[in-house]
Amino acid sequence: MKLLMQRTFMSAPLRLFRRASFCHSAFKWEGGVSMVQGASRGIGLEFVTQLLEKKDKGHVIATCRNPNGSTALHDLKRKFDERLRILQLDLTNENTIEASANSIRERYGALNLLINASGVLSIPDVLQPETTLSKVQKSSLLFAYEVNALGPILVTKHMWPLLKVGGGSGFERDVAVVANLSARVGSIGDNQLGGWHSYRSSKAALNQLTKTVSVEFAQKKDPVICILLHPGTVDTDLSRPFQRNVPEGKLFTKEFSVQKLLGIIDNVKRSDNGKFFAWDGQEIPW
Repeated sequence: MKLLMQRTFMSAPLRLFRRASFCHSAFKWEGGVSMVQGASRGIGLEFVTQLLEKKDKGHVIATCRNPNGSTALHDLKRKFDERLRILQLDLTNENTIEASANSIRERYGALNLLINASGVLSIPDVLQPETTLSKVQKSSLLFAYEVNALGPILVTKHMWPLLKVGGGSGFERDVAVVANLSARVGSIGDNQLGGWHSYRSSKAALNQLTKTVSVEFAQKKDPVICILLHPGTVDTDLSRPFQRNVPEGKLFTKEFSVQKLLGIIDNVKRSDNGKFFAWDGQEIPW
C-alpha cells in the first residue's frame, strides 16, 4: 500500500509537468500557428503568401499532395525559412493526414487556424461539370465527394486535438478557427440553375459535415469554431475553363478574394460558429 501511494504521489506531478510542457510548447510560437491545406497553387497558395507577407509574426504550415512540384511554395520557403514549414498531405490518403498531424504536434504542439482550401471541379478526361442528368457518372460523384467533402473533414478530425490546445492558448482570441472553403453553388436554397451535379452535391455535403462538426464543438465547449467561406469566382486554374459567362466585375483576383476572406477569419466570434459566409461577409442560405 505504501509503495502504491508513493507511485500515485509521484505520478501526479509528472502528469502536471507533461501537461505544462505541452502547453508551453504551444505558447512559444509567437503570432500563432496557421495551417493551409491545399497550398500548392491558387487560393491556397495565396493564403500562405498573405499570412506570411502581411503579418510580421506567426508560423504557417503549408500542405499539399506534391510539395516538390510547387516552385512557388519553395520560393516562399526561401524567403520565410523560419516561419514556413511545408508538409506532404494527400486528401485521399488518411495516413498522410495523420502523419501531418503528428509532425505538427511534435514541432508546434497546437494550431490556431486551419484553412481547408483544396477543391476539385474539373480534370481533363476525368471529371467535367455535368450539364444534364444523363452525363452524371458514379465515378465523378465519388471523386468529387472524396476531395471536396471527405478530405477537409478528415483533416479537421486529425487536427482537432491541436486546435483545442490552440484555442485555449489565449492567442488574440479565445477560440481556434477552422475555415473550410465551400462555394455558393453548394447552397440548396440558392440553386436556381441546376447542373454541376458532382461539384454542387460535394460542396453541399461539405457544408453539412462542417455544420455538424461545429455543433459538436459547441456541445463539448471546445475552444474551436468552424465556418464556411465562399471566395467568389476567382481567376484560378479551377475556374479558368468556365470564366466566359462571369459578369463583368465579378471575376476576382486571388489577392482580392483572400484579403476579403482573411478579414472575415480575423473577425469571427464564437457566435459565428457553423455559419456560411460569402467573400463580402454576407451569410449564404443553406
